[in-house]
Amino acid sequence: MQSPTPFARIGTRGSLLALAQARLVQTLLSQAHGVAPDDIAIEVISTSGDQTERALADIGGKGLFTKEIDQALLDGVIDIGVHSSKDVATGLPAGMALPVFLEREDVRDAFLSLSVRGIDYLPDGAKFGTSSIRRAAQVRRQRPDLRIVPFRGNVQTRLQKLADGVAEATMLAVAGLNRLGEGHRATAMLDPELFMPAPAQGAIGLAVRQGDDRFANLVAPLNHAPTHAAITAERAMLAVLDGSCRTPVGALSQLDGDRLVLKGEILSLDGQTAFTDMVSGAVGEASDIGTALGRKLLDKAGTQWLAQWAQV
Repeated sequence: MQSPTPFARIGTRGSLLALAQARLVQTLLSQAHGVAPDDIAIEVISTSGDQTERALADIGGKGLFTKEIDQALLDGVIDIGVHSSKDVATGLPAGMALPVFLEREDVRDAFLSLSVRGIDYLPDGAKFGTSSIRRAAQVRRQRPDLRIVPFRGNVQTRLQKLADGVAEATMLAVAGLNRLGEGHRATAMLDPELFMPAPAQGAIGLAVRQGDDRFANLVAPLNHAPTHAAITAERAMLAVLDGSCRTPVGALSQLDGDRLVLKGEILSLDGQTAFTDMVSGAVGEASDIGTALGRKLLDKAGTQWLAQWAQV
């Protein structure tokens, strides 16, 4: 039975994946602080992103899966927000902090199909399902003949759409499949150098109220320092790019001891133009590394090229 006064209240979306992530946080908190899992409440909050079938890039992009949870946090309805870090806007709401990232799962995307073993084996003109502008651009770069069809919804919904023949193939984050025990659904793992993941993909972030020392201290033991450094760098890169364009963005971090190597790319929507670069440095300089890479990518692309895609 859940305690009348919970030790902590976790806020999450209601999808199976979001609930799996929230239960992981619940378990880790209970272990870290010696309390029963049932004494940590999980509050399900419906978000704007859950209430639409439109492509997120058309209606506001990042933040649509987090803003209602953020507001509940700021209003004191919950104490900890649990987010898929790639959904968190680079500019946090006033009064909110994102101090903790759990150890990162597999960052790669997976190719899924019920008929072929890889993207190269799809027939000419086949339908490829995705509503991600990044994934669509990366697919078009490899296979410009493929037809991109909208493919919104949670993991289960997209798997069902695949079974229903809405598309002949799709891409999903390996991290989400693994957390749901659905890793076996992947037909092939995609090379992250060629299909660069979304910034912060595969990491769970924990939000708390700024200045709320109690809950900041409660979540602190769950922080995974290498993941924190990588996500800090990737979000810093994205913060530079967000202010200038709405083009597809990929990021890939690699850690080697106290060194961090960050690779990034921006693409045209049709995937036919891409700019890539990398910056490395000490882990402790993660934010500076990300900012430097974002600026290098902007310099490579140029303002005129960026402007043409920002208006599409």
